[in-house]
Amino acid sequence: MTIANNLTIKDAAEQLRAGTLTATDLTTEIVSKAKAYNEALGAYVEITEELALEQAAAADADFKAGTDKGLLQGIPLAVKDIIAMIGAPTTANSEVLDPAWGPAQGDAPVVARLRESGAVFVGKSTTSEFAIGNPDESKRFLIPHNPWDTTRTPAGSSSGSGIAVAAGLALGALGTDTGGSVRGPATVNGHSGLKVTYGRVPKSGVVPLGYSLDSIGPMARSAYDCAILLGTMAGWEPKDPNVSKAPVEDYVGALSGDVSDIKIGLPIEYFFDHPLLDPEMRDSVLAAVQKLVGLGAVSEDFVLPYAELAKDANSMILMAEAQSYHRKNLQTKWSDYGKWTRANLVRGAIWSATDLSQANRFRRDWSKIVARAFEQYDVLITPSAGTPAQRPDEITPSQRLNSLAFTGQWNLTGLPALCIPTGFSSSGLPLSMQIIGKPFAEATVLRVADALQRVTDHHLTAPSLDGVLATEVAA
Repeated sequence: MTIANNLTIKDAAEQLRAGTLTATDLTTEIVSKAKAYNEALGAYVEITEELALEQAAAADADFKAGTDKGLLQGIPLAVKDIIAMIGAPTTANSEVLDPAWGPAQGDAPVVARLRESGAVFVGKSTTSEFAIGNPDESKRFLIPHNPWDTTRTPAGSSSGSGIAVAAGLALGALGTDTGGSVRGPATVNGHSGLKVTYGRVPKSGVVPLGYSLDSIGPMARSAYDCAILLGTMAGWEPKDPNVSKAPVEDYVGALSGDVSDIKIGLPIEYFFDHPLLDPEMRDSVLAAVQKLVGLGAVSEDFVLPYAELAKDANSMILMAEAQSYHRKNLQTKWSDYGKWTRANLVRGAIWSATDLSQANRFRRDWSKIVARAFEQYDVLITPSAGTPAQRPDEITPSQRLNSLAFTGQWNLTGLPALCIPTGFSSSGLPLSMQIIGKPFAEATVLRVADALQRVTDHHLTAPSLDGVLATEVAA
C-alpha cells in the first residue's frame, strides 16, 4: 500500500470508516517514511514507532468493536517538542532543558485530549531551540530543511511540524505560535496552520516563550483538517489559568462553503504596499481574494495604521518575557544554548521597564484600533509573509528584527489567524495568505479558508521527495 503525501485527515478518516484502510497500515507507512526521510529533512527529534503502532492497533480494535471516538481516531500526528507527552522526552531542541521536566508534566492537556480521541503519535517534531533560536550546527540536533527546496528554511519555530505535514510524514501536527511560529512553517511549507485566539486552547504542559502571547495551534494540509483538530484541542481546562470558558463551536459543522455573508477588509498600508513585499506573494493573495469575491464575499480596501509598530511591540514583549524565563539558565548554562538562541534571548535584557510599559500601552491602543476595524469587517486578509522561503544565511537575528512580518501583530491582539496556500512562485516555492478573525471566531476564519480550498487545490499539492535523499547523499 502506498499512502499519498497529500492525504488529508478528512479523507483518511473516511477510508478508515469504510474499511478500505486500517490505522495500522496507515501508521506503518507513515512511520516508515518518517524514518527514511528524517535524517535528510530533520522533521523529528524522536520517532515514537512503538507507541504509534500500539495506538494504531488500539484504534483498529475500537473500529472493529464499533467504537468511534471521532475523526482523529487512527490518524498519525506529530507533537512539537516543547509540548510534554507521555512516552517521549521533551527537549525543546536544547541541551539546557532539564530532562526531568517533561515526565514531571505528564501529558499536556492538549496531548491528553488527542490521545483520548484515538489519535496516533508518530513522534516529537523539531522546533527552534526553545521556540526562539535558529538551528545551530554545533549542537546535536538535526537541522530542519524545507521539503520543497532543502537549501531553504522550513521556518520556525514549529519547523518539524510543518515539514511533517508538507512531506506526508504525519497527517496533522501540533505547533505553538507566539509571533508566527505555526503560520510561518505553514506559509513556506505549503499547508494550512491556525494561530488560535489567546486562551482558546490550554497551553499548560508547554515550555513557555512569551507568557502573554503563546498559543497552541493545529497544523494540517487543509482548513478542514485544522477544524477537525481544533474541535478536540479547544476548550476550558480547570488546571490552566490562561484558558477561556468561551463555548467551543462545531468547527467542522461551520464549514458550509458559503461566504455570501462575509465582508473582507484588506489593510493595504504596510501589508500590501511595502516595497519589500514580493510581488508574486502579493498578487497570489489578491487573486485568492477575488476568488472569494466570486463566491459571494465582499472585499474592501482600508487603512489599518501602525502595523509595523505592532510587529515591533510584539517582538519586544516576546523577547522580554522569554528572557525572564531563561534569565537564570543564561547565567549558568550560557554555552549550552545555541549561538542564535543566546543572541535572541539577550536582546530581551536590553529593554528597560519603561520600554516594556510603552509596548504594553501600545498593545492596548492597537487592540482598540483593530477592534474598530472588526466593526466593519468579518475577516481581514493579508499576505502571510513578505517572501517565499528564504535561505538560512539570509535570516540573522538582526534580519529577523528588521524584516517585513505580518503575523506578530495578531499575537499582540490575541486574535485567531490562519495561513493557507495560494499558489507557487516562479521558482516553485509555496505562496500563502493569512485570514484574521474576531476573538474566538475560529469558525468564521476556517469557513472562509475552506470555501476557497473547495475551489482551489494548492493545499493538496505536496512536494516531491524523489531528490531529497539523493541531495543528502550528495551533501
